[in-house]
Amino acid sequence: MKTQFWSRLVRPSTRAFAREARRTPGYSLFDWLHGYVYARWPYLYIGVGTGEHWLARVFAPLVRQLGRLFPPRPFDDSDHVTFADTYHGKVVPLEAAKQLVTVEREISLTDLEQVIPYALARDIVLKNPDHIVVLDCPCRVARPNPCLPLDVCLVVGEPFASFVAEHHPRRSRWITPAEAVEILCAEHERGHVHHAFFKDAMLGRFYAICNCCACCCGAMQAWYHGTPMLASSGYVSRVVEELCIGCGICAGFCQFGALSLDDGMAAVDTIACMGCGVCVSKCPEGAISLERDPARGEPLEIHALIASASSAAEVES
Repeated sequence: MKTQFWSRLVRPSTRAFAREARRTPGYSLFDWLHGYVYARWPYLYIGVGTGEHWLARVFAPLVRQLGRLFPPRPFDDSDHVTFADTYHGKVVPLEAAKQLVTVEREISLTDLEQVIPYALARDIVLKNPDHIVVLDCPCRVARPNPCLPLDVCLVVGEPFASFVAEHHPRRSRWITPAEAVEILCAEHERGHVHHAFFKDAMLGRFYAICNCCACCCGAMQAWYHGTPMLASSGYVSRVVEELCIGCGICAGFCQFGALSLDDGMAAVDTIACMGCGVCVSKCPEGAISLERDPARGEPLEIHALIASASSAAEVES
């Protein structure tokens, strides 16, 4: 009788989240509570985190105190963990983002240090990857004059998609992988950047693709202020001088401030460039391309990662 009571009281998606948490090595009760709060009240969580919500003044000291009492612990032997290790995004060009929402198979990739260069939250475990929910972006909602549209955050796979859909029915809706691709393409056309987000409290894994602009995105603003919450795509933009006409369109669209005009020619600040690829599609002359930069880590290209993992498994066997 007691079990039936709690089953009726606790929503199915919450129970599914809890079951998956119990299966996740190194994931504590505090981690689960953190994840529940984050996913259950994302608008308050992000609003406070970005300082836009009036409760930020109240909650900020409490959050700092909790951080001292319950510091994040790495799942490996490293000793030092920063905020960016617990919550971060990987820049993914449009085609790589499309792969993440059309993968069509369950996968488990857990050795991704070269792709996701953080001590925590660097797994890609996709269960029911065709279960996708689009959510009103908490960062945009928090801003007084946000970029539109609001419904651009893609929550991918279980248990996350069902949790968001069940707890935020007015701000989310189920979509197909094809509809997710349409949203990605539309945001890319607007000049926004795709980030695959990872969070320790979200089972230490990938859970969403956010389509970000520098004026609204809390992670991008943190990145600008020195918190390394974003990892490069593994690519960097290059300009073919013979083709560049110095129109400056690319610089106007760059969310990372990595492009400028120098003596009538587009110039790339390769340190600031995160390899998102927006400038490539905006250049009317085809003068810009993305080139692999091994110093920036491996790209998050899911098909290549699956193939690499399969090859490694065959060698071991």
